[in-house]
Amino acid sequence: MSRLDRRALFTSGAAAALLAATGVSLEASPKPGGVLRLAVPRDDSLEQVARGAVFETLTEIAPDGTLRGELASDWQTNAEARVWTFDLREGVTFHDGTPLRINDVSAVLSELGRTEALTENRLLLELAQANPGLPFLLADSRFVITREGEGVTPLRAANGTGCYRVERAQDDRHFLGRKVAGHYRNGQAGWVDAIEIIVIPDAAVRAEALRDGFVDVAALPLPDGLRARDGYRYHPSQTDMALAVAAPVGMPRQIGTRGALDDGRIAERWWMT
Repeated sequence: MSRLDRRALFTSGAAAALLAATGVSLEASPKPGGVLRLAVPRDDSLEQVARGAVFETLTEIAPDGTLRGELASDWQTNAEARVWTFDLREGVTFHDGTPLRINDVSAVLSELGRTEALTENRLLLELAQANPGLPFLLADSRFVITREGEGVTPLRAANGTGCYRVERAQDDRHFLGRKVAGHYRNGQAGWVDAIEIIVIPDAAVRAEALRDGFVDVAALPLPDGLRARDGYRYHPSQTDMALAVAAPVGMPRQIGTRGALDDGRIAERWWMT
C-alpha cells in the first residue's frame, strides 16, 4: 500500500495509462494456485467481494445464470410455493471450526417467515405470502449464513463457511483472505490460494497499479480523457467498462450481468493462468 500511496501523491499524467482488453483467449479449465489482487474504489466493492469469499448462501446463481445449491443440497415447496423445506449440506463448518447447524440458517431465514427444524439437517420455512422465486432470492448476499445470526462486520472478525478465511482486513481499506484447506468445494471453486482487495479511491491510480503489476484486476469505469491499451480485457465490454483484467487472470466463459464484480463471487470463480 505504501508504494501505491506514494504513486497517488507524486505521479502525474496517470490518467493516460488506462488499461483495456484485447479479448485474449484463455484456457477454459481453472488452475489452482496464485494470489488474485483487486483494486477497487471506496464504495461497497471491497465488502461485496470479501463477503462472497468468506460467506456462503443456501443457493447460488452460477456464472451462466442458472440456480444451484450451495449450503442447501436440496429444497422443495408445496403447490402454493408458500411452505418450503431445505436440506442442509452435511460436513460444513465455520472458519472457527463450529459445525453448521439448523439454528444458524433459521436465524437468517426467520425474517422471511416461520421456521421449524424438521430434522438435524432439514429446515421448514413457512412464508406469509407465496414466493415461487424464493431460491433465487436466497442467493443474494443479504442472506449469507452466519453463526447463530451474528453480523458480517467488521471484516477482520468475519466468520463464515466460504472458501476463504480472513487473514487480515480493515474495513473500507484492505482485505486478505486465505484459502481454507480441505474445503468441501475444493476442485469446484476457490481456485487461488489467496485473494487480496485494496481500496484505491482514484481511478487513474487504480489504472496505473494494474499497468505496473501491483494488481491483477482493477475497477475502472471509463471517465473522459482515459484511453484503452492493448494487453487487457474489459468486463463487461470495452464500451461499458467496469473492470480491467490483466492477461494472466482466467474467468468463466460466461459471467452473469447482475453485477460487474461477478455478484461478489470473483474469489470463488476466477483463477490465475
